[in-house]
Amino acid sequence: MYALLALSALGLNGCKTTPPQDQCCFNPNNYTDEDYEFYGITNHDSLSAASKRALMWPESSRDNSWFMEFSTHDLKGDFAYEEGVVRRDPSAVIKVDGKYMCWYTRSTGPTDGFSGDIKTSKVFPWDRCDIWYATSEDGLTWKEEGLAVERGKPGSYDDRSVFTVEIMQWDSMYYLCYQTVGGDYTVRVKEQVGLAWSNSPYGPWTKSEQPILSPADNGEWMEGSESRFDVVKRGDFDSHKVHDPCIIPYKGKFYLYYKGEQMGERMTSGGRQIRHGVAIADNPKGPYIKSPYNPISNSGHEICVWPYKGGIAALITTDGPEKNTIQWSPDGINFEIMSVIQGAPHAIGLDRTVDNDEAPGAILHWGLTHAYHPDNGNYQYIRGFTAYNKRRHEAKGDPVSLTSEPNKK
Repeated sequence: MYALLALSALGLNGCKTTPPQDQCCFNPNNYTDEDYEFYGITNHDSLSAASKRALMWPESSRDNSWFMEFSTHDLKGDFAYEEGVVRRDPSAVIKVDGKYMCWYTRSTGPTDGFSGDIKTSKVFPWDRCDIWYATSEDGLTWKEEGLAVERGKPGSYDDRSVFTVEIMQWDSMYYLCYQTVGGDYTVRVKEQVGLAWSNSPYGPWTKSEQPILSPADNGEWMEGSESRFDVVKRGDFDSHKVHDPCIIPYKGKFYLYYKGEQMGERMTSGGRQIRHGVAIADNPKGPYIKSPYNPISNSGHEICVWPYKGGIAALITTDGPEKNTIQWSPDGINFEIMSVIQGAPHAIGLDRTVDNDEAPGAILHWGLTHAYHPDNGNYQYIRGFTAYNKRRHEAKGDPVSLTSEPNKK
């Protein structure tokens, strides 16, 4: 069943635009008897639209190396659930001095939503947050080490909250990029991206005085309303918010991938209208220039990207018509669907210690995620995940298990 699901999305690659029902680009003479046999098509003269789409899928659609099954598990130590504390959006995991390290969003107290006093209460679990970090000997038991990056002084662009952090290690320096909110957290607030750097993963961290990425400034709110859906002009795909930043060193430059939210956000056949973009710089500190090809996805939520075979792979989840897929781009801009997956964890923190080129999903072998506590949605906690690919596990001689632990890999 899973293999069939993985193949189904690849029909989107058959033609660069969606063909009409008569499959305008289909030529039955382009396919061999082996092709027809693979898809179980015995009557070559009477082909349904679905059969034509299947035949037009690329050869890679028959390869399961991009297909993953996910499982999650609780962690120990300070990443176990703690009443009254929010720990969420873990960064990627790196290894320093024999220890795993990650950074994450941390806050305390319940969430009141927009019905509370915005000036004093907490609107979202990621509101009024700071960035903390933790270490682990084995990837299972974690020790909270303390504050890494705190909110800015009153009046600064990050005085309300800093959250959803990602780590990049480059040229003996460490860089944290993260979301920021300044001022009152209203439904129309525009969120930005900040950066901090240090020559040690333990800090201290120096913060950028200004955001390194901001929403497009070409939308227009409708006057007389406070709703984020009421607009005169919607603007670019990221005219409202830029979220979930992740910087990847790539082809001698630095690619900052991010999630964009548009003013007057709409719904699509796949849910919320969320798309991804990229901004590129010559230096880790910027300036970052948005790609003219943005948006580079038509779907997705949290950013989850990694280098693979000279290109960039991406896990696309939650929102949009291409959600729940793994995609790959040979140039970091133009992505194609490689597989359909199920049950991918939220806000994945990848294991950046692995050899990415070992296999398409080697970096997904294990990592971090977060979950809402089933009895109290006010508080989230960090959990672990593993991903299973049959081909990779058989090649490595690993047991067929969805609960393999990082210290046993």
